[in-house]
Amino acid sequence: MNNKEKAKVIQKILNKTYPKIPIPLNYKNTFTLLVSVLLSAQCTDVNVNNVTKDIYPKYYKPEHFVKLGRKKIEKLIKRIGIFRVKAKNIFYLSKILVEKFKGRVPKTYKELEELPGVGHKTASVVMSQGFGYPAFPVDTHIHRLAQRWGLTNGKNVIQTERDLKEIFPKKNWNKLHLQIIWYGREYCKARDCYGITCKICKSCYPNRKKTFKTIKA
Repeated sequence: MNNKEKAKVIQKILNKTYPKIPIPLNYKNTFTLLVSVLLSAQCTDVNVNNVTKDIYPKYYKPEHFVKLGRKKIEKLIKRIGIFRVKAKNIFYLSKILVEKFKGRVPKTYKELEELPGVGHKTASVVMSQGFGYPAFPVDTHIHRLAQRWGLTNGKNVIQTERDLKEIFPKKNWNKLHLQIIWYGREYCKARDCYGITCKICKSCYPNRKKTFKTIKA
């Protein structure tokens, strides 16, 4: 089974499993989406949502966070890992948006990735979920699953993203990214499936007997 054939099998299973797919992070607008994705680094989406549910009803614009200042932002997000670094990034990011972009989130990768704390993956999520631009954000979890399913031998998320974009139709990228995230959490878990028990793994590699070890991103 080549990669194109695997892609069809995988998409069929994912579409059947998740015909409608929820976005894991809760947000109020594109700016709060950007903040939530930034907060989710080295942190679960559940924890981010638990923290932001008390923030976004009152603070949801860059101007709000500039006015708050770093110390108050720290207090608001102190239940999240590396909160001081994230508070610093959110403050300066907000300041740049107000001063340079009239409080609006920019719509290009280049401008997004120049903001404090915003890498390519964060920018891709904003472009995809915030603006509807075809993107395929790849984090360590999608990187692991793509290896497990034999779609890439990428040693890093950049190569894996490139490989996935070549295999799957562009029109499916946004939905597929979310479907893979949910499938990995529910069925192809790092310590449950090991590449041999879930439906996708068994369909792509019916003769695989030994657990599959992935290369870390």
